[in-house]
Order: sequence, then C-alpha cells, then structure tokens
Amino acid sequence: MRGRTLSAGVALAVFAGMTVTLAAQPVTASPTTTATVARPIAASAAALAAPDISVTNVQAHLAQFNSIASSNGGNRRAGSAGYTASLNYVKTRLQSAGYTVTEQYCSTCTYPSNNLIAEWPGGPTDQVVMFGAHLDGVSAGPGINDNASGSATLLENALVLAAQNPTMTKKVRFAWWTDEEQGLNGSRFYVNSLTATQRGYVKGYYNFDMVGSINGGYFINRVTSTTAAPLKAYWDSLGLSPEENVEGQGRSDDYYFQQAGIPTSGYAAGASARKTSSQAAKWGGTANSAYDPCYHRACDTTANVSATVLNRAADGVAYALWQLAVGGGTPSCAGGQVVGNGGFENGSTPWTASSGVITNASGQPPRTGSYKAWLNGYGSIRTENLAQSVTLPAGCSSYTLSFWLHIDTAETTGSTAYDRLTVQVGSTTLATYSNLNAAAGYVQRSLNVAGFAGQTVTLRFTGSEDSSLQTSFVLDDVTLLAS
Repeated sequence: MRGRTLSAGVALAVFAGMTVTLAAQPVTASPTTTATVARPIAASAAALAAPDISVTNVQAHLAQFNSIASSNGGNRRAGSAGYTASLNYVKTRLQSAGYTVTEQYCSTCTYPSNNLIAEWPGGPTDQVVMFGAHLDGVSAGPGINDNASGSATLLENALVLAAQNPTMTKKVRFAWWTDEEQGLNGSRFYVNSLTATQRGYVKGYYNFDMVGSINGGYFINRVTSTTAAPLKAYWDSLGLSPEENVEGQGRSDDYYFQQAGIPTSGYAAGASARKTSSQAAKWGGTANSAYDPCYHRACDTTANVSATVLNRAADGVAYALWQLAVGGGTPSCAGGQVVGNGGFENGSTPWTASSGVITNASGQPPRTGSYKAWLNGYGSIRTENLAQSVTLPAGCSSYTLSFWLHIDTAETTGSTAYDRLTVQVGSTTLATYSNLNAAAGYVQRSLNVAGFAGQTVTLRFTGSEDSSLQTSFVLDDVTLLAS
C-alpha cells in the first residue's frame, strides 16, 4: 500500500442491477485466530458453487515471496531482483494453469519494470471483470502483508478458477502491478495504455491491498456501491459488518481505474491507522494499535499476517468472482498429465527435494532415462522429501497417481517395518511402503486421487530410515493422469 496520499492494492468489479441475498451468520473470532470460515447458508446457486479457497495454499505463496525477498537483499521493491523473481513465480504458476499471460513494461515508472496481466480463456471479450493487486513492496522489508497478501490471494483464486474450469459468463482478467509504492505508477501506466473502447469493456475493477493485517479490520472500497455488493454480501454473511476503507482512499491501484470512469471496489484490512475501541469490540484484536504494526517495516514477514483475515478475504474474492463471472454449467474435463518432470530428466524443477535425492548416481539404476529420485539408503537415521504442487482439473471421471517404485533393503526382518516411504496428497496419506515391500526391480504403484479434483495440492513422498541397515526407496516416471 502506497504511503501518504496514494497506496497499492487489488481489485474486482460488480455490475449494476445485481441483487445478492444472503442470510447473516455471525462469526466471532480474533483477527489473529486461525479458523475455518463457514460458507453462507442461504445464497444463490452461484454462491453455493463458489469454492472454499485454501488459506494454507495462500500462505504457501506468502512463504515463497518471503523466501524470494530473503534471497534478494531482503525486499521485493519494483525494479529489483526480488520483484523480478516474484513476477516470475506468479507467471510460471499461471502459465502452467492455462492462462494467457503477458508482461507490460512500464517505461514511465520510477523503477521501470513489468506489470503482469493474465486472462482466463472463456467469456465475452467485451465484458471484462478485473481483479488486481500490487506485487511490489518497499525497500525496507519483504512486504508480505503489503502486498504479498493481496498478490497471493489473487494467485490462489486464479489457480482454483483454472482447476475448476467452470462456464464463464464474463471474461476474467487478473493483474499484478509494479511500482505501486512509488505512486501507483504501474496501474496508471496500464489504464493510460487502454483505448476508450478497451476501457469500456472493463465492467469493474476490484483491488486487494493488505488483506491479512495482523490486527486487521474488514474494510471495503466504496462499500455502499453496487460494485461492492458481492464483496460486502460475503462478509455480511459472516456477521462482520464491514466498514468503508477510509484510510485507503486514493492510495491504491483502484484510483486510476476510478479516474477513468471504471467502477471499482476491493478489500483491505488496514495499514498504519489505529483500530478503534468499537472496532476491537466488533472484530477482536487490540484497540488503539495499528492494524498493521509492521507497515513498511522490516518485520513485514509471514509472521505479520492473520490467517483468519486472510482466509476471509480469499473466500470473499472467490464468492464475488463466481457471482460476477461464472455460469451454472458443469465444468468440462481438461484432462491430461499434471505432474511436471515426472522422469526427473530435466533438472529439479518443479520438484522440491532434499539434497541429492534427484540424481544420476550409479548405486541404483533408473527405470528409464538417466535420472531417478533416490530417497534414503544411508543405514542411519535420516528423513528425505520429494514434493511438487499440482493442480487437478475438475469435471473428470478418473484421477490416477502412478509411479514406479524400487525398494532395495539390507534389513533381514520379515515382520518389522523399520524404514518407510509415505505418499501424501495435501495432508492426506495415500499409502505407506517399507522395507517389507522390497523387490528385485521396479513395481508400478497406482493410487486413486479423485477426492482432490479441482484443487491445487502438494504431492509429497517422504522417506524415513532408522539407525542401521539401509533401505533405498527409488522412484521414477511419476504421473498423475486426469481423464
């Protein structure tokens, strides 16, 4: 969020004449309490279809942004290496999910760098709903609440939309802005680049800037406007009684859209202004303390984000998106193989693995090619991991995780599982193998993962070995096929 008179954010728009009916369902919780937010119990068909966005997945994106800052001088300021790495992280995920992604160079920015624009295929090109957030931070710190929180919220919503692949009634366009902290320069450049006709196509812009403040409130830009209706309806359904975002007026990326005559709204959780006693009584948290005590400071890390506030913002975005742009049709099956580099022949990407796990070492042969994933085999206490984030398309009839596994062991027992390999999707353990499953060659293992259709989840293999007598778990040719 831009300091003083301007600030950065994310946006989404609502259309005139929309009617939203929800039954209020009060929820009492501190902003810093991790909680699962109840879905509205009386809502339209579109509301019932709106997905529950995993706050764990949003937090995983925040962790990535924090790591990027740590590896690049401690910040993600526009024009810096940290900003470029942040943009590449978002871009890669979106491209893998099927978005049309473009980078727009902002030549007039204080720190010339790129906006990132992503469109989901489907929906009429002259009926566009935009959701935006600034991707840059200040030079003082990693900028996790300001504004990795908005950026990550939009990224996960975009990935879930792609995974569910619903029928679209409007074109959905996501944007991640550069140089917001220097005066909303990236979004201004974008708006100025649009022709009058192109501006007319944008029926609403929704901005999301600082949506996880640790002592946060529940604020909506232009809260009484028709554009704000779906955002307000969702938070009203939780009994939150949101207020106008007075602190953020004119200080985020919705400003130049509004100046161009495009309807705007968005969520915010507050910056350096202080929470009042009445707000603390209504929302929890600490009265007379800043909504974000680490605003524009080095302590704006992942520890500076309320999971509850973040969760409610992420689900509210999904609710609004479904209300505005999603039809009632059944998603079609995109199908295909969703695991990247399953044969381990192309380096480590997109896997995350313990050191030395992906290898062409001669001690254990691959099934095909030159590389495999070799977990354990040391004969000493050791735990090793191999993981990858995958998105399962919705609407398919079959989802099968398959891999070839060779287990080689020096254990002599026929009854005790000393060394184990667990296979997980998300937090669910699908299977466990041990030294008791040792065999001379590779054996193909196939597991049903239909329960994760339409979700972005982490596929994880974890090998654990005890203090003596080695067991090697060697994997190759991993696939997850939806059909």
